[in-house]
Amino acid sequence: MKKEHSIEILARAVCVRSGKLLLCHGKGASNTYLPGGHVEFGEGAEVAVCREIEEEMGKRARVKRFLGAVEHAFVQSGKKHVEINLVFEVVIEGITTGRQPDSCEGHIEFEWHPLRALKGSCLEPWTLRKQVPVWLRGRGSARWSSTLFSRNLEKG
Repeated sequence: MKKEHSIEILARAVCVRSGKLLLCHGKGASNTYLPGGHVEFGEGAEVAVCREIEEEMGKRARVKRFLGAVEHAFVQSGKKHVEINLVFEVVIEGITTGRQPDSCEGHIEFEWHPLRALKGSCLEPWTLRKQVPVWLRGRGSARWSSTLFSRNLEKG
């Protein structure tokens, strides 16, 4: 029997205001992720991240710059997933750190997290906890990170 495998391409937003990073999570979930979502077939990643912000928050976003990419492997509900996260610094109109942004989707919520405390957060993929602050400072040339190791591939 042939196994079906796919790699998901996601466009993710890094929005920082007053030293805080905007994060998203499923209601009731402890782990968080950067706002954004799937890149549609034939759609540019910059367009996708802005579209996803508008769908999730009802707000317009503008891409400032590409920050980096993260290859991520994980298991969810017993199913293996592999994704490539294309990460962009964005400006989102009409939000402030004074209150949590409203969600247009009933299954997700947004929260502000201090950027200086990102290493202790539940942000996934976990490599972003270190990479986002480095990328924002513009230090280092590495714009690629991965949670996928050869041993994961050997398991199927």
